[in-house]
Amino acid sequence: QVQLVESGGGLVQPGGSLRLSCAASRSIFSIYDMGWYRQAPGKQCELVAALTSGGSTNYADSVKGRFTISRDNAKATVYLQMNSLKPEDTAVYYCNAERGKYVYWGQGTQVTVSS
Repeated sequence: QVQLVESGGGLVQPGGSLRLSCAASRSIFSIYDMGWYRQAPGKQCELVAALTSGGSTNYADSVKGRFTISRDNAKATVYLQMNSLKPEDTAVYYCNAERGKYVYWGQGTQVTVSS
């Protein structure tokens, strides 16, 4: 079982930045593909950014150039650096870990972009 704990959410003004962190509970974190998803009120959950165990990245078009996903295998932590935030980025952000049939989710952290 992999436990994921997100942190770093909060209230930020448009144009501001936040860094989300997701700490994993197991030392084999390095072999999992990691991702950040978000769900806004009344909308479907969507993939924001993904980072495979091999280092490949994938971003939603809406966040390209503004968000960066990274991982520190030694700390078993994945990060989402979010810059130039917009009101439409407001959502609950979830960390995800996948390896084959094994899929794990964090509890989510709220990000609110508002003036």
